[in-house]
Amino acid sequence: MNENELYALNSISGAIIDCSLHVHKELGPGLLESVYEVCLTKELIALGLGVKRQVALPVVYKGEKIDIDFKIDLLVEDDVIVELKSVETILPVHEAQLLTYLKLSEKKLGLLINFNVKLLKDGIKRFVL
Repeated sequence: MNENELYALNSISGAIIDCSLHVHKELGPGLLESVYEVCLTKELIALGLGVKRQVALPVVYKGEKIDIDFKIDLLVEDDVIVELKSVETILPVHEAQLLTYLKLSEKKLGLLINFNVKLLKDGIKRFVL
């Protein structure tokens, strides 16, 4: 990854985090993940960012696509995967899920954001491959 690509990814992730903080400040913790997904999407689009929700990520086994897709919560600017949670505690399985999405999609940057925390900064994890 060159310097320009890294700068672009950092700018996008910064915007995602800023928008997430705004959504969390407005709504607080304790709602369904889907509510945060819709609101965060609205905030990102308002900034002029390209956002896709519930993006199908095919599973290929031994060279053959099987009839099951993973669903990426948000794909921002076709570069950053955002996996949203509203859970008591982020578990290793949640981190593994995002890392798997990054590997399968060949994306370099992912954010795992848990909205069910008092301070959102405590619920954000950044992953770079």
